[in-house]
Amino acid sequence: MKIMQLSDPAFRKYGRVVEGICTSELMKAMEKKPRPDEVIYVASDPELEALPIFETFTRVLFGGMPIQIGFCNGNNHKLNALEYHRDSEFNLACTDGIALLGAQQDIEPSDFSYDTAKVEAFFIPKGALVEYYATTLHYAPISSEERFSFVVVLPRGTNEALTFPTTGEGEDKLLTHVNKWLIAHPEAKIQGAHVGLTGENLCV
Repeated sequence: MKIMQLSDPAFRKYGRVVEGICTSELMKAMEKKPRPDEVIYVASDPELEALPIFETFTRVLFGGMPIQIGFCNGNNHKLNALEYHRDSEFNLACTDGIALLGAQQDIEPSDFSYDTAKVEAFFIPKGALVEYYATTLHYAPISSEERFSFVVVLPRGTNEALTFPTTGEGEDKLLTHVNKWLIAHPEAKIQGAHVGLTGENLCV
């Protein structure tokens, strides 16, 4: 599939590149985090949140909302699923990577399915701080030429376990964790997830 640059006008509906924030200390700290063969996700990392940039992100990116800084590292070449939140997500690319993105507006409202042919791919260069808007469907980064390493910044509590039962009806059947609505591809076999991605399980 075609892999576009963040400068491509097609990216504008999904997010933006954030400029003017020095992230060198955060990227240095990320060098110590594991980059295994599989994908790992840590929602909240105390070492990263102890850095001065935590206050900067809280104020500049989220306007004072409580936040968490975690990371997603590893090796991945499959789409497998798409998720969205009720707010923006910020990713700092500590290596090159590729993002597979879609639009929440393209989810079929009758059965909450989504055609993977509508997914678009973007190259995320090392050092880029990227905002994905609340309506942007996304999931784990795709490896470029090596194991990827991305900082993930979200409102505090996102991706924690639910403390209440879901109804299993309407959009509620997509809710798997706090502030996380997920649509999985049948090949991914993600336990408890709504299987609604139709078409190819994209591989890059």
